[in-house]
Amino acid sequence: MAEDGTVYVKTAAGERPVGQWPDGDPDEALQFFVKRYEGLALEVTLLEKRVRGGNLSPEDAASAIKKVRGLVTDAQAVGDLDGLLTRLDALQGTLAEKREERRAERERRVEEARTAKERIAADAEALSTSNDWRNGANRMRELLEQWKALPRIDRASDDALWRRFSSARTTYTRRRKQHFAELNERRDEAARVKERLATEAEALAGSTEWGPTAGRFRDLMQQWKAAGPTHKETDDRLWARFRGAQDQFFGARDAANAELDKEYAANQVVKEELLAEAEKLVPVSDARAAREAFREIAEKWDAAGKVPRSAIKHLEGRLRAVEQAIRDAEDDRWRRSNPEAQARAADTVSQLEASISELEAQRAKAEAAGNERKAREALSAIEARQAWLTEAKKALDDFTPR
Repeated sequence: MAEDGTVYVKTAAGERPVGQWPDGDPDEALQFFVKRYEGLALEVTLLEKRVRGGNLSPEDAASAIKKVRGLVTDAQAVGDLDGLLTRLDALQGTLAEKREERRAERERRVEEARTAKERIAADAEALSTSNDWRNGANRMRELLEQWKALPRIDRASDDALWRRFSSARTTYTRRRKQHFAELNERRDEAARVKERLATEAEALAGSTEWGPTAGRFRDLMQQWKAAGPTHKETDDRLWARFRGAQDQFFGARDAANAELDKEYAANQVVKEELLAEAEKLVPVSDARAAREAFREIAEKWDAAGKVPRSAIKHLEGRLRAVEQAIRDAEDDRWRRSNPEAQARAADTVSQLEASISELEAQRAKAEAAGNERKAREALSAIEARQAWLTEAKKALDDFTPR
């Protein structure tokens, strides 16, 4: 500090005045300008932390370094100003590193965006040929939101990928609209068919021609199923009409059948008694007598009249079983009395007996001549024919009247 109160600071370029303190204490003057230096040093320290921590963009960091450098260069402060400038110069190297890191990070994000956009375009193209009409539209919207969230890449690549994505969206949207247009057309046609079927069903609801009308209702139901779905509200309304008419007819038919069943209950009792009589014919011992007895029972059966619908299958099945047993007995009786078959069986027995007699003579002759080989061959043939003869006699016995 000079005698006139001027305060100087030493730098690499030499001494330079930083201010005057003409009437004050020299120590206070020096302390005042040192505090200014300390403020600048703190500002440099904070700037170092921000630059090295990556809290400033390279552009903002360069601007801040330039600004602080200007403050240090022209500072009215006492301290190691050259040291502060050296630290600011060192930040230029850090700033270059940060610029490189930013550049590498930007390139990485661009490549990630390119990969993501290529995937989005590929997914959209795959979806554009699918028939996933329920989830496809939502998926396309998701892909579009993903695209919007990504940064742009180089213009040529970005435009090319966008054209792929946009074209796929357009293709899918067009196909989806066409699908639903055709679906609506089919549903409208189904509605017209079901309207006609419901109207016809309502016209048949009061019919008392139970058999033909029930068959017609079955036909209408087949046509209803074949018509396919229509709009739910319309389908529910038409089905209520169709089902209501169907229920009305079959309810009336069931009521009429119930009345008839009451009338037929007595006939069922008669037929059950006839069945008990018929089933006593089984097992059949005399086919001819059983047939005559069954004929009389069948005549009474027909005369007894109809039975309740629920009993028809059971009663008819039992009667048919008795008739089949009698028919089987008649077939067996006929087979046993067939003269042609009996003659063939008797002829077989005779032929085997004659063959055996001839073989026995050959055996005796061979033994007398001492020809053991021929004797054994004759014996083997005799044993085989005796076995055949036993079976032939059994067959012949089947023709004996029993």
